[in-house]
Amino acid sequence: MSIWWSLHLRREAASVPLARRLLIGTMETAGVHPDISFDLSVALTEACANAVEHAGTATGYSVTAQIDGDRCRIEVADSGPGLPRDRFRHPSRHAPHRGQYAEHGRGLILIEALVDHVHFHDRPGHGTVVAFDKVLKWRDDVLLNAS
Repeated sequence: MSIWWSLHLRREAASVPLARRLLIGTMETAGVHPDISFDLSVALTEACANAVEHAGTATGYSVTAQIDGDRCRIEVADSGPGLPRDRFRHPSRHAPHRGQYAEHGRGLILIEALVDHVHFHDRPGHGTVVAFDKVLKWRDDVLLNAS
């Protein structure tokens, strides 16, 4: 089975749950195990929230998702200024100290923890791309077959 979709969203907080709901609905329809759907939806939420919060003067961002066989790949791209170079290479090395940034600074680390592979690509002057993928597991009652 192969499913592909792409969204172009306004850089507004309300766009984040829209992307998440579309992903969860697609996963549910395809028969993906709920634990995997949850991990991917949290990772997508974090990537979209980063695009909304940090994309500078950009008015929008895009989300592309693809289920191909037993793997899901998601890409979130914006046209903002990008991440600081030191955080970009190793986001997990820049975890906030206890009590510091209680509500910020953990999104990239969370994405890394929830997916199998993640790639952060800085496009100087043209934004940031966060691409990640995860091997899928299927519900026992799945009607569609991944092959």
